[in-house]
Amino acid sequence: MTAPAPAARTALPVPPRSRGELSRTVLRALTRPVGTPLPGEATTAAAVADPYGDDLQLALYLCYELHYRGFAGVDAEWEWEPGLLALRAAMERRFLTALRADTGPPRTAEEALADLLVEPVDGEGTSHFLAKRGELRHFREYAAQRSLYHLKEADPHVWVIPRLTGRAKAAMVAVEYDEFGAGRAERVHARLFADLMADLGLDTAYGRYADSAAAPMLTSVNLMSLFGLHRALRGALVGHFAAVETTSSPGSRRLAHGLERVGAGPAAVRFYAEHVEADAVHEQIVRRDVVGGLLETEPSLDQDVAFGADATEFTEARLGDHLLTAWRDGRTSLRTPG
Repeated sequence: MTAPAPAARTALPVPPRSRGELSRTVLRALTRPVGTPLPGEATTAAAVADPYGDDLQLALYLCYELHYRGFAGVDAEWEWEPGLLALRAAMERRFLTALRADTGPPRTAEEALADLLVEPVDGEGTSHFLAKRGELRHFREYAAQRSLYHLKEADPHVWVIPRLTGRAKAAMVAVEYDEFGAGRAERVHARLFADLMADLGLDTAYGRYADSAAAPMLTSVNLMSLFGLHRALRGALVGHFAAVETTSSPGSRRLAHGLERVGAGPAAVRFYAEHVEADAVHEQIVRRDVVGGLLETEPSLDQDVAFGADATEFTEARLGDHLLTAWRDGRTSLRTPG
């Protein structure tokens, strides 16, 4: 069955199914009148939950999506409901504590970003696998998982703009202008990804694959929402943005090659081909003017930028391990059929 045209898929997403106590608590709350008290034990559960597990990450995803498009049948007032925000804060503390421990000791932004420029000769990451050995089914799974990220790719980065000044703000707006299609709706990168999905026979509806997405994918998309929603983490969001733009071009080249190899349609190839040149230019602007401009005015955020870049690489590596382990074992990487 042919996937619906991307432009037509504008309905609010249906909330995904729960994966444990925390996500079940959030889902139950969202079906009730705004202000309905949440059980006190939920905060206690958040403090001991697996910080990268399905339950906590889905619960965070549900909370964060209220700041994007929300869900069908859920009152928009839940976005700023104090009880839900308190639970979200407990889950964020658990997540952030784990990230800070797992990304290693603090270092400078220069050190973190320099590491991103070095590509191993014998690279064996996800894009290498897809370029060399990936089948069409692998690309479809990859696109379904990544749709949670790419269908709102630039949105959370916009939240940092009012928190920047001068050179950093001007450069950030310039790069985001390209991400949002430079004034042309059909060139918005999220729209280009929807075109890719349609080319691969996937449903282009926003949030459609939330139930299918594995915990490492939820972790990756939640990371940018966490950084974007907190002014205190503005340096980390800039580090996230820098990591994405620095690593995008070579990976996109491999993915475009792989899609051509398996005979994917032109729209699928176009999404990654678009990123090869664009992100190579963006990487220079982000490093020189966004990161450089931010640290010029707020040098105290140097380690925060490094943390954002390192956390991005850490969560992406966990996602890559999940995908490659499943594919090499002949299994699907999705939790549920796409």
